Amino acid sequence: MTALMLTVLATSIPLLLAATGELVAERSGVLNLGVEGMMLIGAVAALSAVLATGNPYSGIIAGAAAGAVTAMLFAFFAVTLLTNQVATGLALTIFATGFSGLVGAPLIGKTGLALPIIELPVISSIPVVGDLLFKQDLLFYLAFVLLGLVAFMLFRTRWGMILRAVGDEHNSAHALGYNVALVRWLAVGFGGMMAGLAGAYLPLVLTPHWSEGMTAGRGWIALALVVFASWMPGRLLIGALIFGGITILQLTGQARGWMVPPQFLSMLPYIATIGALVLISIRSREGSFISVPACLGKPFQRNS
Repeated sequence: MTALMLTVLATSIPLLLAATGELVAERSGVLNLGVEGMMLIGAVAALSAVLATGNPYSGIIAGAAAGAVTAMLFAFFAVTLLTNQVATGLALTIFATGFSGLVGAPLIGKTGLALPIIELPVISSIPVVGDLLFKQDLLFYLAFVLLGLVAFMLFRTRWGMILRAVGDEHNSAHALGYNVALVRWLAVGFGGMMAGLAGAYLPLVLTPHWSEGMTAGRGWIALALVVFASWMPGRLLIGALIFGGITILQLTGQARGWMVPPQFLSMLPYIATIGALVLISIRSREGSFISVPACLGKPFQRNS
């Protein structure tokens, strides 16, 4: 049972990282559908750095930097040039999928170094809980720390108030003297960095090699997870564990030879995603617990 729970946690971490970054971007009013592409760029950059340096920690830096740079490309078009955010995000994913496949072609068949396990003194010896939470890699701990910092920043700091103001009413925020474009650039950049870390987690922890399209739709699930959490950081963790558990369920079913078509089991994470979005859509019409940023997806023009 402990091994199964560890696997669920490991599968949930990339979803949590990517969704945390996308939540910040969407709270600023920017809808970036390029999460899947940024994760792929982060994954290939991380493994390339590890193979070049022999240091697994260099993969964390490379993945985060690659994701942030890719996000800046999106921000240039969507925030500065005011292109359609949905179309730009989709184009980014298509571009990143092809580009990562091209760059990653020489890496096929090569194995990188996994991140070492960090055991926290004393508390790591607690039965079950110690094995689950306190004998993990650096990115595991970082995911929870960053989620907590984002939650604190959004609702307990002036920066968070400005970010939410830009996402809820960018014209009013501009009238008060806030630089809407700068806030959105920073939010998108942070989202890209987090997506890059999520992508880096795959070759650094889950599977220490490169394969084209290795994110396997996790970026799209992360996007749905933000909606599932109704743009509230505290709910992201619950959603990530649920979707991570469903992903492991289909793998467990295939391994144990359940009398269910393997194609159906592979569909489970995406069926759950669609189901969650439908449920949230129903609840939003009833006015329940939904806090979607009012300016989400809307370009800002100074003269508007």
